[in-house]
Amino acid sequence: MFGLEAIDLARIQFAFTISFHILFPAITIGLASYLAVLEGLWLKTREDVYRDLYHFWSKIFAVNFGMGVVSGLVMAYQFGTNWSRFSDFAGAVTGPLLTYEVLTAFFLEAGFLGVMLFGWNRVGRNLHFFSTIMVAIGTLISTFWILSSNSWMQTPQGFEIVDGRVIPTDWFAVVFNPSFPYRLAHMSVAAFVATAFFVGSSAAWHLLRGRDTPPVRKMLSMAMWMALLVAPVQAVIGDFHGLNTLEHQPAKIAAIEGHWENVGDEPTPLILFGLPNMKEERTDFAVEIPYLGSLILTHSLDKQVPALKDFKPEDRPNSAIVFWSFRVMVGLGFLMIFTGLWSLWLRKRDALYKSRPFLYLTLWMGPSGLIAILAGWITTEVGRQPWVVYGLMRTKDASSGHSVEQMTITLVLFVVVYFLLFGAGLGYMMRLVRKGPVVNEGDTPKHGGPGQKRTPARPLSAAEEGTEDHDNHDSLTKEH
Repeated sequence: MFGLEAIDLARIQFAFTISFHILFPAITIGLASYLAVLEGLWLKTREDVYRDLYHFWSKIFAVNFGMGVVSGLVMAYQFGTNWSRFSDFAGAVTGPLLTYEVLTAFFLEAGFLGVMLFGWNRVGRNLHFFSTIMVAIGTLISTFWILSSNSWMQTPQGFEIVDGRVIPTDWFAVVFNPSFPYRLAHMSVAAFVATAFFVGSSAAWHLLRGRDTPPVRKMLSMAMWMALLVAPVQAVIGDFHGLNTLEHQPAKIAAIEGHWENVGDEPTPLILFGLPNMKEERTDFAVEIPYLGSLILTHSLDKQVPALKDFKPEDRPNSAIVFWSFRVMVGLGFLMIFTGLWSLWLRKRDALYKSRPFLYLTLWMGPSGLIAILAGWITTEVGRQPWVVYGLMRTKDASSGHSVEQMTITLVLFVVVYFLLFGAGLGYMMRLVRKGPVVNEGDTPKHGGPGQKRTPARPLSAAEEGTEDHDNHDSLTKEH
């Protein structure tokens, strides 16, 4: 297929499936915590706007959660089907870590998800709120174990190799490997930022269409406060993460910077833009700022950053990819910070909900968090190459050895099925977003859905009510 080898197709297949999958957990993590905040605020203030937003976003959460679970199952199977040699080599570490996720996060979510989605009028308020919090905690615990496993592949420690297999000798060292704390914080905060812009974009869309209601205003306000507070924090976390990567994976940093060689004792410049040329071992059309590379990466004006030519050609990541994926992530990060600051400026002038240029920017920034997450994962995973377990096992030695024909057929099938299945799911979820929150005078609307009185027969039917005309809803008196 296009002159690619089986190993290349296996990598493309894994990259394709994980790119789809990561979108759903990112929004699930953020929405679960957002729902907990909304319900907590409703219990404290009894303001209907928080209850209405809870019911609206819980429907979207239900659909997103379902797609995340389905897409995640595929990832686990691929370790055995396409990467069996990796599983044989490192399964004693990665297997238990993924099992811990099931025993903690999945069990916790399975125990409380049904109560959260369908128990609004069936259990007490405190129990329902507790269930929402448990689901939110479950999503974070899941992030903990997934990032621990992946971070161990980036910075492995706490093991010994016996008969060609990794054997854990210190589980604390395995779990809390050198890159894990930074990557856990970076991914968790990224999920919150992505959700904030997803929610803010939804509100902007409704305001631009003239639907200026209290729930829509509250959506935008809360989203912009989150962006204002968390986006700069993410930049700081990213700086610490970069310093950690420089210490443990210097070749990745050299590839990200497109930095090929140091000249004498001169400090390292920062290459803003350019075209890394792996064949000629240079970055063409480079736009450089002197000293800034050393300042950012070493926090000094005289220290040098390792260069790609310091490593053997077979040990170098593909700079042409990670150079640009990193800049996409950072560029979107600066746009997020700018959007948050602009929202503060407009808020002080009582124009947050009226400025159409700002609303259009917020609308188009809706997918920015998810795109930044994808760019970050591309930087991380491609930057780890040519290793699947850094310094221990090369990617070319980790695959199952399937033929080109087998990998081509399965890749095509994955692409077709994913676009049909998840395309329909995403389209359905966006229909719910476009419908917007329903303003109800009573405690809950009488129609079915999460937290409502008529329990749907199927999980996905929790969202059916969101596609009906919101003007047709009757109201109920409060029952609690």
